[in-house]
Amino acid sequence: MKISEVIQKMKDYHKGTVNGEPIDEQTTRDKILYGNPDQECTGIVTTCWATAEVIRKAHALGANLIISHEALFWNHGDHRDWLEEQKNKTYLAKKQLLEQTGIVVWRDHDYIHSGIPMNGGYVDGIFHGVMKELGWEDFLACDPVRPMIFEMPETTAEKIGRLWMEKFGLNGIKVVGDLSTPVKKVWVAGHILGGDNDKITKIDQEDIDLLITLELIDFTVSEYIRDSGLLGFPKAILGVGHFNAEEPGMKYMVHYIPEALKEAIPCHYVQSGDMYQFIEK
Repeated sequence: MKISEVIQKMKDYHKGTVNGEPIDEQTTRDKILYGNPDQECTGIVTTCWATAEVIRKAHALGANLIISHEALFWNHGDHRDWLEEQKNKTYLAKKQLLEQTGIVVWRDHDYIHSGIPMNGGYVDGIFHGVMKELGWEDFLACDPVRPMIFEMPETTAEKIGRLWMEKFGLNGIKVVGDLSTPVKKVWVAGHILGGDNDKITKIDQEDIDLLITLELIDFTVSEYIRDSGLLGFPKAILGVGHFNAEEPGMKYMVHYIPEALKEAIPCHYVQSGDMYQFIEK
């Protein structure tokens, strides 16, 4: 099966609509980011971000298709003209590595978030994978289409943080609030980037004890969580990082690729890995 056929079968397997409208092939982020798709697929590697090390590992595994969730060349839309014009050294080295290995990189972002088949419907493939990796299926307290809120027997922010570190192979986690905060209700809250009044309202009205975030800025929600604890309403945030939080969804993809393709093509998950390291006091 050619790589182009693999990509089309993966698109067909996903729901492929957002807010009732088909994903627009002209504007979607889900493009072939590099390589020639008109070659036979020798193997597939799934990952969150196709780092140089992921490319090397994919080649060593005999795979010539990487399905990544994020961009290849460090900008929204994966534009390369500016890098070519500037003769960016890192860009040229990564491009050379891709040429040498003959690997194709296809981004699966909009399609996997649109949904994968599950129980007669569709669920967000990334966050369903996160839930499965954590074993939190029985704690789900929201619409299963996008599993983001969980209610569980009382534990602490620290215990949940250590679970994420263990399951996702993290070097550490940034924490706002007290690690001993009692936790019954967890919200995987996505991006905290500013303009977060709606999130603060949700935390207050729905009695959220712990937020697990992708991006996390110091103002808005972080300030609110800190003040909440100081005023007698203990809450906490675990800032795990964007790629760290979503990578389990790409790990889970390995389970359904054979069903999507209806053909046995070697398939592996390669973790792009925690980009953060921590200097401890």
